[in-house]
Amino acid sequence: MNRARIITYVVLGMLLSGLSFGWRSRIEQKSFNDLQTIAQQNAEAQQAYENRDKTVDSIVSNGATWSDLLQDMDIDQQTVFNVTEAVRRVYNLRSLRPGNKFSVTRSHDGKLQLASYRVDPEHELLVNRDGQAFHAEIKETPGKITTVAVSGSVAGSLFDSVIAAGEKPELAVRLAEIFAWDMDFNTDTQRGDIFHMLVEKKQYVDGSAPAYGRILVAEYDNVGHPYKAVLFHDPQGHPAYYSADGKSLQKAFLRSPLRFAARVSSHFSLHRYHPILKVSRPHLGTDYAAPTGTPVQTIADGRVDFAGYKGGDGNMVKVSHIRGYETYYLHLSRVLVRRGQSVHQGQRIGLVGQTGLATGPHLDFRIQQRGQFVNFERLKLPPANPVDKHDWAEFETTRDKWMAIMQPNPSNVAAQTGDSERGSHQ
Repeated sequence: MNRARIITYVVLGMLLSGLSFGWRSRIEQKSFNDLQTIAQQNAEAQQAYENRDKTVDSIVSNGATWSDLLQDMDIDQQTVFNVTEAVRRVYNLRSLRPGNKFSVTRSHDGKLQLASYRVDPEHELLVNRDGQAFHAEIKETPGKITTVAVSGSVAGSLFDSVIAAGEKPELAVRLAEIFAWDMDFNTDTQRGDIFHMLVEKKQYVDGSAPAYGRILVAEYDNVGHPYKAVLFHDPQGHPAYYSADGKSLQKAFLRSPLRFAARVSSHFSLHRYHPILKVSRPHLGTDYAAPTGTPVQTIADGRVDFAGYKGGDGNMVKVSHIRGYETYYLHLSRVLVRRGQSVHQGQRIGLVGQTGLATGPHLDFRIQQRGQFVNFERLKLPPANPVDKHDWAEFETTRDKWMAIMQPNPSNVAAQTGDSERGSHQ
Protein backbone atom coordinates (compact mmCIF):
# COMPACT_ATOMS: atom_id res chain seq x y z
CA MET A 1 0.00 0.00 0.00
CA ASN A 2 2.85 2.37 0.90
CA ARG A 3 4.60 1.42 -2.29
CA ALA A 4 1.51 2.21 -4.43
CA ARG A 5 1.10 5.52 -2.63
CA ILE A 6 4.74 6.43 -3.32
CA ILE A 7 4.37 5.59 -7.00
CA THR A 8 1.21 7.78 -7.15
CA TYR A 9 3.03 10.70 -5.60
CA VAL A 10 5.91 10.33 -8.04
CA VAL A 11 3.56 10.27 -11.03
CA LEU A 12 1.64 13.31 -9.75
CA GLY A 13 4.88 15.17 -9.15
CA MET A 14 6.02 14.46 -12.70
CA LEU A 15 2.71 15.62 -14.09
CA LEU A 16 2.74 18.83 -12.05
CA SER A 17 6.33 19.49 -13.03
CA GLY A 18 5.42 19.08 -16.71
CA LEU A 19 2.45 21.37 -16.38
CA SER A 20 4.57 23.99 -14.60
CA PHE A 21 7.22 23.82 -17.29
CA GLY A 22 4.62 24.22 -20.04
CA TRP A 23 3.03 27.15 -18.28
CA ARG A 24 6.40 28.85 -17.80
CA SER A 25 7.26 28.25 -21.45
CA ARG A 26 4.01 29.81 -22.61
CA ILE A 27 4.58 32.83 -20.32
CA GLU A 28 8.11 33.25 -21.56
CA GLN A 29 6.99 32.95 -25.17
CA LYS A 30 4.26 35.54 -24.60
CA SER A 31 6.75 37.91 -22.96
CA PHE A 32 9.14 37.43 -25.86
CA ASN A 33 6.33 38.11 -28.35
CA ASP A 34 5.30 41.23 -26.40
CA LEU A 35 8.86 42.50 -26.42
CA GLN A 36 9.09 41.88 -30.13
CA THR A 37 5.82 43.78 -30.70
CA ILE A 38 7.02 46.74 -28.61
CA ALA A 39 10.34 46.79 -30.41
CA GLN A 40 8.57 46.73 -33.76
CA GLN A 41 6.22 49.56 -32.70
CA ASN A 42 9.16 51.63 -31.50
CA ALA A 43 10.96 51.05 -34.79
CA GLU A 44 7.86 52.07 -36.75
CA ALA A 45 7.40 55.17 -34.60
CA GLN A 46 11.04 56.12 -35.10
CA GLN A 47 10.70 55.61 -38.83
CA ALA A 48 7.51 57.69 -38.93
CA TYR A 49 9.24 60.44 -36.97
CA GLU A 50 12.17 60.46 -39.35
CA ASN A 51 9.80 60.46 -42.35
CA ARG A 52 7.53 63.19 -40.99
CA ASP A 53 6.82 66.39 -42.90
CA LYS A 54 8.94 69.23 -41.56
CA THR A 55 7.77 72.85 -41.33
CA VAL A 56 10.09 75.88 -41.41
CA ASP A 57 8.83 79.39 -40.61
CA SER A 58 10.25 82.72 -41.78
CA ILE A 59 9.34 86.40 -41.96
CA VAL A 60 8.97 88.34 -45.20
CA SER A 61 11.86 90.80 -45.46
CA ASN A 62 11.69 94.22 -47.07
CA GLY A 63 11.82 93.93 -50.87
CA ALA A 64 11.49 90.13 -50.92
CA THR A 65 9.54 88.50 -53.74
CA TRP A 66 7.55 85.28 -53.65
CA SER A 67 10.31 83.50 -55.60
CA ASP A 68 12.90 84.79 -53.12
CA LEU A 69 10.95 83.29 -50.22
CA LEU A 70 10.80 79.85 -51.83
CA GLN A 71 14.39 79.86 -53.05
CA ASP A 72 15.62 80.83 -49.59
CA MET A 73 13.99 77.59 -48.41
CA ASP A 74 16.04 75.63 -51.00
CA ILE A 75 13.01 74.82 -53.17
CA ASP A 76 14.00 73.75 -56.70
CA GLN A 77 13.34 76.09 -59.64
CA GLN A 78 10.62 73.97 -61.28
CA THR A 79 8.65 73.76 -58.04
CA VAL A 80 9.08 77.50 -57.48
CA PHE A 81 7.62 78.11 -60.94
CA ASN A 82 4.67 75.70 -60.43
CA VAL A 83 3.80 77.12 -57.00
CA THR A 84 4.05 80.72 -58.24
CA GLU A 85 1.74 80.03 -61.18
CA ALA A 86 -0.83 78.47 -58.83
CA VAL A 87 -0.69 81.46 -56.48
CA ARG A 88 -1.10 84.03 -59.26
CA ARG A 89 -4.62 82.75 -59.89
CA VAL A 90 -5.84 83.76 -56.42
CA TYR A 91 -3.48 86.44 -55.09
CA ASN A 92 -1.55 89.49 -56.30
CA LEU A 93 2.05 88.65 -55.44
CA ARG A 94 3.02 92.34 -55.54
CA SER A 95 0.99 92.74 -52.33
CA LEU A 96 3.48 90.88 -50.12
CA ARG A 97 4.01 92.78 -46.87
CA PRO A 98 7.32 92.89 -44.98
CA GLY A 99 6.96 91.40 -41.50
CA ASN A 100 4.24 88.90 -42.41
CA LYS A 101 4.74 85.21 -41.66
CA PHE A 102 5.71 82.71 -44.40
CA SER A 103 6.05 78.93 -43.90
CA VAL A 104 6.85 75.87 -45.97
CA THR A 105 6.28 72.20 -45.14
CA ARG A 106 8.37 69.50 -46.89
CA SER A 107 8.35 65.71 -46.85
CA HIS A 108 11.35 63.68 -45.65
CA ASP A 109 12.71 63.52 -49.20
CA GLY A 110 12.56 67.32 -49.55
CA LYS A 111 9.41 67.69 -51.68
CA LEU A 112 7.31 70.76 -50.98
CA GLN A 113 3.94 69.75 -49.52
CA LEU A 114 2.54 73.06 -48.30
CA ALA A 115 3.39 76.78 -48.44
CA SER A 116 1.49 79.33 -46.39
CA TYR A 117 1.55 83.13 -46.16
CA ARG A 118 -0.35 85.30 -43.66
CA VAL A 119 -2.07 87.86 -45.91
CA ASP A 120 -3.54 89.79 -42.96
CA PRO A 121 -4.95 88.90 -39.54
CA GLU A 122 -8.14 87.62 -41.18
CA HIS A 123 -6.77 85.64 -44.13
CA GLU A 124 -4.06 83.13 -45.01
CA LEU A 125 -2.79 82.03 -48.42
CA LEU A 126 -2.37 78.24 -48.60
CA VAL A 127 -0.67 76.29 -51.40
CA ASN A 128 -1.08 72.49 -51.20
CA ARG A 129 0.54 69.80 -53.33
CA ASP A 130 -1.93 67.87 -55.50
CA GLY A 131 0.07 65.09 -57.12
CA GLN A 132 2.59 66.84 -59.36
CA ALA A 133 0.57 70.08 -59.39
CA PHE A 134 -0.28 72.66 -56.72
CA HIS A 135 -3.57 74.18 -55.60
CA ALA A 136 -3.71 77.67 -54.06
CA GLU A 137 -6.54 79.23 -52.05
CA ILE A 138 -7.11 82.02 -49.51
CA LYS A 139 -8.81 80.91 -46.31
CA GLU A 140 -10.21 82.84 -43.38
CA THR A 141 -8.08 82.50 -40.25
CA PRO A 142 -10.00 80.62 -37.53
CA GLY A 143 -10.56 82.47 -34.28
CA LYS A 144 -13.01 83.45 -31.59
CA ILE A 145 -14.89 86.77 -31.56
CA THR A 146 -15.46 88.52 -28.25
CA THR A 147 -16.90 91.92 -27.39
CA VAL A 148 -14.70 94.26 -25.36
CA ALA A 149 -15.52 97.57 -23.67
CA VAL A 150 -12.89 100.30 -24.18
CA SER A 151 -12.84 103.64 -22.37
CA GLY A 152 -10.40 106.51 -22.07
CA SER A 153 -9.78 110.21 -21.59
CA VAL A 154 -8.13 112.50 -24.13
CA ALA A 155 -4.90 113.96 -22.73
CA GLY A 156 -3.11 114.78 -26.00
CA SER A 157 -4.16 113.38 -29.35
CA LEU A 158 -6.91 110.82 -29.83
CA PHE A 159 -4.23 108.46 -31.17
CA ASP A 160 -2.18 108.64 -27.98
CA SER A 161 -5.25 108.39 -25.77
CA VAL A 162 -6.48 105.19 -27.44
CA ILE A 163 -2.98 103.70 -27.10
CA ALA A 164 -2.98 104.70 -23.41
CA ALA A 165 -6.25 102.74 -23.07
CA GLY A 166 -4.35 99.63 -24.19
CA GLU A 167 -5.53 99.58 -27.80
CA LYS A 168 -3.99 100.09 -31.24
CA PRO A 169 -4.09 103.40 -33.21
CA GLU A 170 -6.38 101.71 -35.75
CA LEU A 171 -9.19 101.95 -33.23
CA ALA A 172 -8.72 105.74 -32.98
CA VAL A 173 -9.14 106.00 -36.76
CA ARG A 174 -12.27 103.86 -36.64
CA LEU A 175 -13.77 105.98 -33.84
CA ALA A 176 -13.01 109.20 -35.72
CA GLU A 177 -14.66 107.83 -38.86
CA ILE A 178 -17.88 107.07 -36.97
CA PHE A 179 -18.26 110.66 -35.74
CA ALA A 180 -16.68 112.28 -38.81
CA TRP A 181 -20.03 113.83 -39.87
CA ASP A 182 -20.52 115.63 -36.54
CA MET A 183 -16.98 116.37 -35.33
CA ASP A 184 -13.79 117.63 -36.90
CA PHE A 185 -11.11 115.77 -34.97
CA ASN A 186 -8.55 118.32 -36.21
CA THR A 187 -10.12 121.14 -34.24
CA ASP A 188 -12.93 119.93 -31.96
CA THR A 189 -11.11 117.56 -29.60
CA GLN A 190 -10.33 118.97 -26.16
CA ARG A 191 -8.22 117.81 -23.25
CA GLY A 192 -10.47 115.85 -20.88
CA ASP A 193 -12.83 114.55 -23.58
CA ILE A 194 -14.12 111.07 -22.70
CA PHE A 195 -14.69 108.16 -25.07
CA HIS A 196 -16.35 104.77 -24.63
CA MET A 197 -16.91 102.02 -27.17
CA LEU A 198 -17.86 98.38 -27.43
CA VAL A 199 -15.80 96.65 -30.09
CA GLU A 200 -15.49 93.13 -31.42
CA LYS A 201 -12.09 91.50 -31.16
CA LYS A 202 -11.09 88.33 -32.94
CA GLN A 203 -8.63 86.13 -31.02
CA TYR A 204 -6.69 83.70 -33.23
CA VAL A 205 -5.86 80.11 -32.32
CA ASP A 206 -2.30 80.49 -33.65
CA GLY A 207 -1.52 83.27 -31.19
CA SER A 208 -1.49 86.10 -33.76
CA ALA A 209 -2.30 89.59 -32.53
CA PRO A 210 -6.09 90.07 -32.22
CA ALA A 211 -7.92 92.00 -34.93
CA TYR A 212 -10.74 94.50 -34.52
CA GLY A 213 -14.19 93.75 -35.87
CA ARG A 214 -17.24 95.99 -35.70
CA ILE A 215 -17.62 98.84 -33.24
CA LEU A 216 -21.11 98.03 -31.96
CA VAL A 217 -21.72 101.22 -29.99
CA ALA A 218 -19.62 104.30 -29.20
CA GLU A 219 -19.81 107.52 -27.22
CA TYR A 220 -17.60 110.60 -27.36
CA ASP A 221 -18.13 113.37 -24.81
CA ASN A 222 -16.72 116.57 -26.29
CA VAL A 223 -16.45 119.18 -23.48
CA GLY A 224 -19.82 118.20 -22.09
CA HIS A 225 -21.51 117.55 -25.44
CA PRO A 226 -22.01 113.77 -25.81
CA TYR A 227 -22.12 112.15 -29.24
CA LYS A 228 -23.47 108.60 -29.36
CA ALA A 229 -23.45 106.03 -32.13
CA VAL A 230 -25.24 102.70 -32.44
CA LEU A 231 -24.51 100.21 -35.21
CA PHE A 232 -27.78 99.17 -36.86
CA HIS A 233 -28.99 98.75 -40.43
CA ASP A 234 -30.71 101.02 -42.94
CA PRO A 235 -33.99 100.04 -44.68
CA GLN A 236 -31.98 98.16 -47.34
CA GLY A 237 -30.22 96.08 -44.67
CA HIS A 238 -26.83 97.77 -44.99
CA PRO A 239 -24.92 98.49 -41.75
CA ALA A 240 -25.12 102.12 -40.64
CA TYR A 241 -24.56 104.20 -37.51
CA TYR A 242 -27.37 106.10 -35.79
CA SER A 243 -27.57 108.40 -32.79
CA ALA A 244 -29.29 107.17 -29.62
CA ASP A 245 -32.56 108.76 -30.78
CA GLY A 246 -32.39 107.04 -34.17
CA LYS A 247 -31.02 109.84 -36.36
CA SER A 248 -28.53 108.85 -39.02
CA LEU A 249 -24.95 109.90 -38.28
CA GLN A 250 -24.08 109.86 -41.94
CA LYS A 251 -24.58 113.17 -43.68
CA ALA A 252 -24.05 114.47 -47.17
CA PHE A 253 -20.62 115.85 -46.19
CA LEU A 254 -17.81 114.86 -43.86
CA ARG A 255 -16.69 117.50 -41.35
CA SER A 256 -13.11 117.59 -42.61
CA PRO A 257 -11.06 116.86 -45.76
CA LEU A 258 -8.40 115.34 -43.45
CA ARG A 259 -9.15 112.50 -41.07
CA PHE A 260 -7.57 114.19 -38.04
CA ALA A 261 -4.25 115.15 -36.42
CA ALA A 262 -4.03 118.48 -38.27
CA ARG A 263 -4.64 121.98 -36.93
CA VAL A 264 -6.45 124.85 -38.64
CA SER A 265 -3.77 127.43 -39.40
CA SER A 266 -6.08 129.97 -41.07
CA HIS A 267 -9.85 130.38 -40.96
CA PHE A 268 -12.36 131.62 -43.51
CA SER A 269 -12.13 135.44 -43.70
CA LEU A 270 -13.14 138.29 -45.99
CA HIS A 271 -10.06 140.29 -44.93
CA ARG A 272 -6.78 138.45 -44.39
CA TYR A 273 -3.23 139.65 -44.87
CA HIS A 274 -1.60 137.43 -47.48
CA PRO A 275 1.89 136.38 -46.27
CA ILE A 276 3.35 136.20 -49.80
CA LEU A 277 1.48 138.91 -51.72
CA LYS A 278 1.72 141.31 -48.72
CA VAL A 279 -1.81 142.63 -49.28
CA SER A 280 -5.14 142.26 -47.50
CA ARG A 281 -7.55 140.08 -49.45
CA PRO A 282 -10.36 137.56 -48.80
CA HIS A 283 -9.39 134.05 -47.73
CA LEU A 284 -12.39 132.02 -48.82
CA GLY A 285 -11.34 128.71 -47.33
CA THR A 286 -9.91 126.89 -44.33
CA ASP A 287 -6.20 126.09 -44.12
CA TYR A 288 -5.15 122.83 -42.46
CA ALA A 289 -1.47 122.61 -41.49
CA ALA A 290 -0.24 119.08 -42.17
CA PRO A 291 2.99 117.40 -43.34
CA THR A 292 3.62 116.95 -47.04
CA GLY A 293 2.15 113.64 -48.17
CA THR A 294 -0.78 113.61 -45.72
CA PRO A 295 -3.79 111.99 -47.50
CA VAL A 296 -6.62 114.34 -48.53
CA GLN A 297 -10.17 112.94 -48.78
CA THR A 298 -13.20 114.22 -50.62
CA ILE A 299 -15.90 115.21 -48.14
CA ALA A 300 -18.77 113.88 -50.29
CA ASP A 301 -19.67 111.83 -53.33
CA GLY A 302 -19.25 113.74 -56.58
CA ARG A 303 -17.49 114.13 -59.89
CA VAL A 304 -14.05 115.64 -60.50
CA ASP A 305 -14.36 118.86 -62.58
CA PHE A 306 -10.67 119.78 -62.47
CA ALA A 307 -7.48 117.97 -61.49
CA GLY A 308 -4.14 119.60 -62.20
CA TYR A 309 -1.99 122.68 -61.76
CA LYS A 310 -3.64 126.12 -61.59
CA GLY A 311 -1.41 129.12 -60.90
CA GLY A 312 -1.27 130.27 -57.28
CA ASP A 313 -3.55 127.42 -56.24
CA GLY A 314 -0.84 124.96 -57.20
CA ASN A 315 -1.98 121.40 -57.75
CA MET A 316 -5.73 121.49 -57.24
CA VAL A 317 -8.77 119.23 -57.36
CA LYS A 318 -12.29 120.57 -57.81
CA VAL A 319 -15.28 118.28 -57.16
CA SER A 320 -18.97 118.91 -57.93
CA HIS A 321 -21.57 117.50 -55.51
CA ILE A 322 -25.36 117.35 -55.18
CA ARG A 323 -27.51 120.36 -54.24
CA GLY A 324 -25.20 122.85 -55.95
CA TYR A 325 -22.11 122.29 -53.78
CA GLU A 326 -18.55 122.38 -55.11
CA THR A 327 -15.35 121.70 -53.11
CA TYR A 328 -11.76 122.78 -53.80
CA TYR A 329 -8.53 121.18 -52.53
CA LEU A 330 -5.48 123.42 -53.10
CA HIS A 331 -1.63 123.30 -52.91
CA LEU A 332 -1.47 119.50 -53.25
CA SER A 333 1.89 117.78 -53.67
CA ARG A 334 0.22 115.10 -55.74
CA VAL A 335 -3.15 114.65 -57.45
CA LEU A 336 -4.60 111.11 -57.30
CA VAL A 337 -7.71 111.55 -59.50
CA ARG A 338 -8.47 112.68 -63.03
CA ARG A 339 -11.02 115.00 -64.58
CA GLY A 340 -14.44 113.37 -65.11
CA GLN A 341 -13.81 110.66 -62.49
CA SER A 342 -16.57 109.79 -60.03
CA VAL A 343 -15.41 109.85 -56.41
CA HIS A 344 -17.06 108.64 -53.21
CA GLN A 345 -17.14 110.19 -49.77
CA GLY A 346 -13.86 109.66 -47.91
CA GLN A 347 -11.90 108.68 -51.05
CA ARG A 348 -8.26 109.77 -51.24
CA ILE A 349 -7.98 112.37 -54.01
CA GLY A 350 -4.55 113.89 -53.31
CA LEU A 351 -1.71 114.51 -50.89
CA VAL A 352 -0.96 117.64 -48.86
CA GLY A 353 1.79 119.80 -50.35
CA GLN A 354 3.19 123.29 -50.85
CA THR A 355 2.62 123.97 -54.55
CA GLY A 356 1.57 127.40 -55.85
CA LEU A 357 1.55 130.40 -53.48
CA ALA A 358 2.20 128.69 -50.16
CA THR A 359 4.67 129.42 -47.36
CA GLY A 360 4.55 125.88 -45.97
CA PRO A 361 2.86 122.50 -46.45
CA HIS A 362 -0.88 122.75 -45.85
CA LEU A 363 -4.27 122.12 -47.43
CA ASP A 364 -6.40 125.11 -48.44
CA PHE A 365 -9.95 123.70 -48.51
CA ARG A 366 -12.86 125.68 -49.96
CA ILE A 367 -16.54 125.04 -50.53
CA GLN A 368 -19.11 126.81 -52.71
CA GLN A 369 -22.88 126.62 -52.35
CA ARG A 370 -24.67 127.59 -55.56
CA GLY A 371 -21.70 129.65 -56.71
CA GLN A 372 -21.08 131.40 -53.36
CA PHE A 373 -18.09 130.54 -51.17
CA VAL A 374 -19.25 129.71 -47.63
CA ASN A 375 -17.55 129.16 -44.27
CA PHE A 376 -17.22 125.40 -44.01
CA GLU A 377 -16.50 125.52 -40.27
CA ARG A 378 -19.97 126.99 -39.66
CA LEU A 379 -21.85 125.10 -42.36
CA LYS A 380 -24.80 122.98 -41.18
CA LEU A 381 -24.74 119.68 -43.01
CA PRO A 382 -27.95 117.97 -44.20
CA PRO A 383 -28.59 114.57 -42.51
CA ALA A 384 -29.61 111.27 -44.06
CA ASN A 385 -32.79 109.35 -43.18
CA PRO A 386 -33.40 108.18 -39.57
CA VAL A 387 -34.19 104.62 -38.43
CA ASP A 388 -37.24 103.33 -40.26
CA LYS A 389 -40.32 103.31 -38.01
CA HIS A 390 -40.90 99.62 -38.76
CA ASP A 391 -37.45 98.85 -37.32
CA TRP A 392 -37.74 101.05 -34.22
CA ALA A 393 -38.46 98.26 -31.69
CA GLU A 394 -35.47 96.25 -32.95
CA PHE A 395 -33.27 99.36 -32.83
CA GLU A 396 -34.26 100.10 -29.22
CA THR A 397 -33.43 96.55 -28.15
CA THR A 398 -30.04 96.65 -29.87
CA ARG A 399 -29.22 100.12 -28.52
CA ASP A 400 -30.15 99.34 -24.91
CA LYS A 401 -28.27 96.04 -24.91
CA TRP A 402 -24.96 97.41 -26.21
CA MET A 403 -25.17 100.69 -24.27
CA ALA A 404 -25.55 98.78 -21.00
CA ILE A 405 -22.53 96.58 -21.72
CA MET A 406 -20.37 99.51 -22.84
CA GLN A 407 -20.62 101.50 -19.60
CA PRO A 408 -17.40 101.04 -17.58
CA ASN A 409 -18.53 99.64 -14.23
CA PRO A 410 -17.85 96.23 -12.61
CA SER A 411 -21.33 94.75 -13.08
CA ASN A 412 -21.37 95.63 -16.78
CA VAL A 413 -17.84 94.32 -17.31
CA ALA A 414 -19.02 91.01 -15.85
CA ALA A 415 -22.04 91.05 -18.14
CA GLN A 416 -19.80 91.81 -21.11
CA THR A 417 -17.48 88.94 -20.27
CA GLY A 418 -20.33 86.47 -19.96
CA ASP A 419 -21.88 87.67 -23.19
CA SER A 420 -18.55 87.34 -24.98
CA GLU A 421 -18.03 83.80 -23.76
CA ARG A 422 -21.36 82.88 -25.27
CA GLY A 423 -20.07 84.20 -28.59
CA SER A 424 -22.56 87.06 -28.77
CA HIS A 425 -21.70 89.39 -31.64
CA GLN A 426 -24.90 90.25 -33.39
